[in-house]
Amino acid sequence: MRRRALLLATLLPMAAAAQPGVTEPQPRLPTEALVIVTRDDRRLEFTVEMALAPEQQMIGLMFRPEVKPDEGMLFDWGQPRESAMWMRNTLASLDMVFIAADGRIHRIAERTVPRSLATVESRGPVRATLELAAGTAERLNIRVGDRVRHRLFGTAP
Repeated sequence: MRRRALLLATLLPMAAAAQPGVTEPQPRLPTEALVIVTRDDRRLEFTVEMALAPEQQMIGLMFRPEVKPDEGMLFDWGQPRESAMWMRNTLASLDMVFIAADGRIHRIAERTVPRSLATVESRGPVRATLELAAGTAERLNIRVGDRVRHRLFGTAP
């Protein structure tokens, strides 16, 4: 609990100061194909925007009214690390999929709360975070342990 309070104390000033002057969505980022292979070998195909630069990652999907069912945004952290995100200025609820360096889904935070400053944490080191439309994980039965095929994990779709 103490660790979480310290993390929150660290993130809140960043959240309050983040994105000064940003009041609209960022332009659509370059996209790539991403596939999730479920434990029963179903292949779920998505087109994801690639949030690679810190300024892209700070804005993410903010101010966008919706995310299409087969689209999302992939945040590449460059190397495994703890991921803590919030929904400030994000209008649409999201499923956040935290992905380990080997491409395995580590954790899923379903139906996050729009405009919330509450942190959504990976609870362990992850290489990337995938944001999908809220309810996608449940609708497609995506679970922890499923595999993500994408070049970041050395497994292009």
